[in-house]
Amino acid sequence: MQQIVESGPTTERVRLSVHTSDPISRAGVLSQLRQYPEIEWVDTDTAEPGSGHVALLVVGSVDETTLLRLRTLVQGERARPVLVVERMREADLLNVAGCGVTSIVWRREATPARLLRAILAAHRGEGDLPADLLGTFLTRMGQLKSSAPGPAGLPTMGLAPREVEVLQLVAEGLDTAQIADKLAYSERTVKNVLQNLTSRLHLRNRTHAVAYAVRAGYI
Repeated sequence: MQQIVESGPTTERVRLSVHTSDPISRAGVLSQLRQYPEIEWVDTDTAEPGSGHVALLVVGSVDETTLLRLRTLVQGERARPVLVVERMREADLLNVAGCGVTSIVWRREATPARLLRAILAAHRGEGDLPADLLGTFLTRMGQLKSSAPGPAGLPTMGLAPREVEVLQLVAEGLDTAQIADKLAYSERTVKNVLQNLTSRLHLRNRTHAVAYAVRAGYI
């Protein structure tokens, strides 16, 4: 019998579409997530582009087909992607982030509760990376920073001290509530700081903002 995992009280309703390469994987995902009342299922055959739903993509590895599918989901349908992947090379991580992915789950860790956490993070516009991938991401960005004279291809405007301290905690994997608690801010303030930052510098999401901060030498 499948164990029911309590998600805790929430007022959020998340529209979710599931994308897999085979019906067995799709059935497995649906079976794991049906227990959560906050999820509203989206039929991928009828969902309108631009609906802003969360799109859960399950793949074995990251290749050109995966990247093309992610770009279609983000740019064409304006979905918020969650990538569930079995294996991924270090070089793939930046490509995936460049497609707009902020939430990644290792397939071996894809329990119902873990999937729900990533889905809710994507819905809120937050990042959710496994600890090992976060470390890899920061290492890769550090290598790019040391090999380039400046943040090539990124805006050169400065960051305010408050923006830097928020991004440092984002880079450590903290969510909005944890950052607010750590800095004695309200959650609204943290969200406003990140929203203003990404809007001003034309950055796509929190992951892109951390990448900018690393390459610019703030982190």
